[in-house]
Amino acid sequence: MLDRRQFLQVAAATAAITGVSGGLLPGALARQKITQKDLLKFDSVGQVTLLNFTDCHAQLVPLFFREPSINIGVGDVHGLPPHLTGKELLNRFGLKGGSMEAYAFSSDDYVNLAKTYGRIGGMDRMATLVKAIRAERPNNTLLFDGGDTWQGSYTSLQTSGKDMVDVMNTLGVDAMTAHWEFTYGAERVKELIGHLKFPFLAGNVRDTEWEEEVFPHTQMYERGGVKIGVIGQAFPYTPVANPRYMIPTWSFGIREKAVRQRVAAARKAGAELVVLLSHDGFDVDRKLASRVDGIDVILTGHTHDAIPDVIKVNNTLLVASGSHGKFLARLDLDVKGGKVTDFRFKLIPILSDVIEPDKEMAALIKKIRAPHEKAMRRVVGRTDSLLYRRGSFNGTFDDMICQALLEERDAEISLSPGFRWGGSLIPGQDITVEDIFNQTAITYPNAYRSEFTGSFLKEILEDVADNLFNTDPYYQQGGDMVRVGGMGYSINPHKPMGSRIGGMTLLKTGKPIDPAKTYVVSGWASVNEGTKGPPVYDVVTKYVEKKKVINIPPNQNIRILKG
Repeated sequence: MLDRRQFLQVAAATAAITGVSGGLLPGALARQKITQKDLLKFDSVGQVTLLNFTDCHAQLVPLFFREPSINIGVGDVHGLPPHLTGKELLNRFGLKGGSMEAYAFSSDDYVNLAKTYGRIGGMDRMATLVKAIRAERPNNTLLFDGGDTWQGSYTSLQTSGKDMVDVMNTLGVDAMTAHWEFTYGAERVKELIGHLKFPFLAGNVRDTEWEEEVFPHTQMYERGGVKIGVIGQAFPYTPVANPRYMIPTWSFGIREKAVRQRVAAARKAGAELVVLLSHDGFDVDRKLASRVDGIDVILTGHTHDAIPDVIKVNNTLLVASGSHGKFLARLDLDVKGGKVTDFRFKLIPILSDVIEPDKEMAALIKKIRAPHEKAMRRVVGRTDSLLYRRGSFNGTFDDMICQALLEERDAEISLSPGFRWGGSLIPGQDITVEDIFNQTAITYPNAYRSEFTGSFLKEILEDVADNLFNTDPYYQQGGDMVRVGGMGYSINPHKPMGSRIGGMTLLKTGKPIDPAKTYVVSGWASVNEGTKGPPVYDVVTKYVEKKKVINIPPNQNIRILKG
């Protein structure tokens, strides 16, 4: 017979998983064998506990999120984490197939494991874990937000990021850095920073008119008797990857020399532990760690990598804590004589059905969502196939967006950016307005319709490919390959710039794309000011409403070449 607590746990699990295919998911109660206590289990060490999450993309409530099945690395990082997926990743880190860890960290058998272990994330669950660890280590703990926090959802777009500022203040974040935050524009960013109860660290952002730093770069803390210097690094390529006109007088960059100087300055100021809170991307930070001495820990973000263990480079510990509020990273450090002498690490999966929601955060989330709940939860269709975004070359949710652009904008070819944010939907789920906004909620959403020559299309594909597969990480911008609809092509990621793309074919005719011919192309998220067209979320909503049921077959139109 169940006692009251057990009954509430089962009831919560049942409520959370009802509605997919109209009933309970198979194996749903199996996950109740995993408890909140199991997730929090940790053998503490040392004087300092660093908690970290990054790239939550404004996700307040639990969702599904599938890790990529393909994540290609080139040059020296080929075959190294995070460029291992599926069974290769499980084998590398000694994780058992079919386990909770396999569900959290890989794409292997994703749909079945999603039905077993349920949704992940939820800021009220995150708050529960943070409070529990702080209670255990009250004078030793710091919590850091790696950025991409204010953007990516219906409510964040409607409130221009204010919802997430309120949530992060309530969560008790100690510092943050940024990337997509800047797409609200310079004035709004400064306005929101005025509401923060913690530092906004972005030392690599400079004012081009005054040649001075726009934001603080370093914050000093003391925990467990250890002095800690934290240096903030925003996404270096923001004005390239996102609209320049929104931040017209701010320049970015990796600024390796400045990082080196700030590490030295923090040490001179008495820091015994130096942490880089970074939104560079994993491979960029791996190179940075190999070239800059004195950084003890890099909390890296931007590329959404979830790595089950720390990666050590040049005496620097790199922590990659995933995305979408799916994980909370915990790193305990023993610091003696200005050096890390021991550490322990755990990337904690936030299994939403086994974590008791924090009441304070749950109440805030309810308040934020209440004015928008009816609009967000409106059902516009259903999916009979797995819809996901992550993957080096395509995702089925992006395939659907591309098809919507083709049909609703009467185009021959469609382009969708290789964004890595946006949740997954498993077969049988309803598609709601909120689900569509989780893939499209940006401040420059216009779906353009234009004419491109075949040669210009190849130039676009080559340029994006070089941003991703340049063998020098300092020239990589993260993200995935631009998604295409209405055309196919071949790619060899290991070739040099200009030689990666071939076999471009127009699908409706089966003929090669003519470099000299013009084609009607529709896309969205153009960084050019004044782009005309309806918002992409309206385009996709209209498409799904017409189709009613979505079934996306495996994409066979992109051929990946080796050697």
